[in-house]
Amino acid sequence: MGSGQISKGFMQNKEFKSRRSKLLKQLGSNGIAIAFAAKECIRSGSECYPYRQNSDFYYLTGFAEPEAIAVFSPGRKEGEFVLFNRESDPAKEIWHGSCVGQEKACREFGADQAFSIAEVDAILPQLLAGRERIYFNIGHDRDFDSRVDSWIDQAQKPHQLINIEEILHEMRLKKSQPEIELMRKAAEITAEGYLRAMRKCRPGIHEFELESELLYEFMRLGGRYESFKTIVGGGANACTLHYSKNADKLIDGDLVLVDAGAEYKFYSADVSRTLPVNGRFTPEQRAIYEAVLEAQLEVIRQIRPGIRFNRLQLIAERVLTENLVKLGLLKGNVEDLIAAQSCKQFFMHKIGHWLGLDVHDVGKYHIDDEWRVLEPGMVLTVEPGIYVTPSISSIDDKWRNIGVRIEDEVLVTESGCDVLTEMIPKTALEVEVVMKG
Repeated sequence: MGSGQISKGFMQNKEFKSRRSKLLKQLGSNGIAIAFAAKECIRSGSECYPYRQNSDFYYLTGFAEPEAIAVFSPGRKEGEFVLFNRESDPAKEIWHGSCVGQEKACREFGADQAFSIAEVDAILPQLLAGRERIYFNIGHDRDFDSRVDSWIDQAQKPHQLINIEEILHEMRLKKSQPEIELMRKAAEITAEGYLRAMRKCRPGIHEFELESELLYEFMRLGGRYESFKTIVGGGANACTLHYSKNADKLIDGDLVLVDAGAEYKFYSADVSRTLPVNGRFTPEQRAIYEAVLEAQLEVIRQIRPGIRFNRLQLIAERVLTENLVKLGLLKGNVEDLIAAQSCKQFFMHKIGHWLGLDVHDVGKYHIDDEWRVLEPGMVLTVEPGIYVTPSISSIDDKWRNIGVRIEDEVLVTESGCDVLTEMIPKTALEVEVVMKG
């Protein structure tokens, strides 16, 4: 199937069922797992933030409504997947639209049994009875923890309470082919947003105006939500890593750092590009930009199964240190500077992170005190940067307030890697050509 061609039925009937089967096998005959839907959150007064389902819950169920609890019970003769969800209520649906209800929960989402959420306190303790191990997201929500405690008190006490993340987050780390296709689509939408932003960027507009160009294209193409709060930082604002005000005017001669990604069918994109506001890099801006790009390209060249995650950080720091010495921003012997981690005053964050249903996706970076080895199906970002902040002393003023980050999404394959966002212009020349229009 091509990008975006995965049908709703395919994802629900095959993909989600496959995930549940993998989980059930790992729970064992004496285990049981409980997953909670995300809560609705008040924004102001009676108005809620747009609802977004808990990623773990969605991963196992494909169910996007609030007020839901899923139970996974291996070997249960009445069915292994039980869903508690809202009942259909015609009076409420006049105001808020239809809900799935219990019949559709079984028919469309593969639940073996579905009950009203109002019945959960009466039924769920019965499901726990006789189970030795209970898996759930321990410690994420006090209300949920208290509810589980109350259900356990009504059932036979289990021997163990286990955090379901130990199993579930390992499953989520390596993406299936349907997941990869959805991530490709999120990347394609994000690419179109960046192309539009590059063409619309010019001196005098506000950062939020450039942000609006990205978001317009995301939504137009089906990415109705951002994966995270878009960053548009012009001038010195580019040196604030998680700048989010997006309120200043873009100044002729400055750079603007954009970090954004569309969310498509719950899957995140995450890309950074740094643009010259007037469409032309100054010599100093270009020098730093190309120093960062060289580091990013070298890291990507090294991504393959078997390489440890921290090796990517070390590669980036070496290339950045060498280039900072060439530019005169660091002085001394390269090996000594690397040992002293001197580049951290210019590059203070990690080289990247896992990507998937969450923008900073789940999965351990260490296994038994060793850095994790990359495996096929993992998706990570590669995002080196150089930020010449005002606090850095003893440098020529021509470098100050230049902030550059270049970030792409990379899929680990059997033989190497695949850059999911390679279609977004990245070299200085490519960026200038697109901005020129």
